[in-house]
Amino acid sequence: MTTTIIDRCEQHGLRMTDQRRTIAQVLQEADDHPDVEEVFNRASARDPRISIATVYRTVKLFEESGILEKVEFGDGRARYESADRDHHDHLIDLNSGKVIEFVDDEIEALQVRIAAKLGYRLKGHRLELYGVPLKK
Repeated sequence: MTTTIIDRCEQHGLRMTDQRRTIAQVLQEADDHPDVEEVFNRASARDPRISIATVYRTVKLFEESGILEKVEFGDGRARYESADRDHHDHLIDLNSGKVIEFVDDEIEALQVRIAAKLGYRLKGHRLELYGVPLKK
């Protein structure tokens, strides 16, 4: 990441209140894909004055500004990650809900070849794999 979420908010001209800064810091530090309730739990632990409504409004503003990307993994929860992250795909553990990020050059090349074979130039994609751990 070249800039922080706070930097990108400021570049977009968003007014950064103390509460928005706290929410942005929580999102910046997340190494998972938190939903709004998890962002609220983390942010309100730092600043008890932050309400769930403030988190909802702030996350929506960040998403609409192109700062955050919403991802949904079929569990009914919208989760968020920074929109400027390098491309990656996701493997979702159906038992634990854990989301594993990965990049695989073979998969990337295969997708380009498939698009070309069908007469298209690939402009982007999103790949989500759902699985359960192998028994060992």
